[in-house]
Amino acid sequence: YAFREEAYNALIALCVDMLPVVIGPHEAQGLLLARGGVETRRPTTHELMKKTLDAFGLRLTGVSIDKVREGVFYATLKVSDGFNEMRIDSRATDAVTLALLSEARIEMAEEVLEEAGVKMERSAVSGQQAAIEEWSLEELEEELRRCEEAEDYERAAEIQRRIEEKFKKL
Repeated sequence: YAFREEAYNALIALCVDMLPVVIGPHEAQGLLLARGGVETRRPTTHELMKKTLDAFGLRLTGVSIDKVREGVFYATLKVSDGFNEMRIDSRATDAVTLALLSEARIEMAEEVLEEAGVKMERSAVSGQQAAIEEWSLEELEEELRRCEEAEDYERAAEIQRRIEEKFKKL
């Protein structure tokens, strides 16, 4: 993946509430790799952390985004050995990335959502998905070209999946 040197705006979707989090290119890469299930030749820092937890018989049971201060989000990892749960302070982006790799639950304090969240109408969220599903193959291919030119690889991967789904139906 090629990333710009500017900060990226990642949207973490929790139901229909959105929490915009400004992150740097390295954090964006970690999130994209974890979300897409992309395998790398060598383990990323987050994969290394997950493998370390596994090696010691620990499991990430969840993460919580606990507070936001001056635009900085604070999170906690919830780690269990099967008997006890430990809480470990973490950066929110690392916590979310590790949660995606571990398929762990992501929770957010209500105060964080109230202070920094954006409420979305459920119809607007489902309407966006419906609109993409109705696009023609030509429209999807054009959107894929635009995404690749803009280096929006996450969106490009989503569009590519839609194109593949259309081909399967043919």
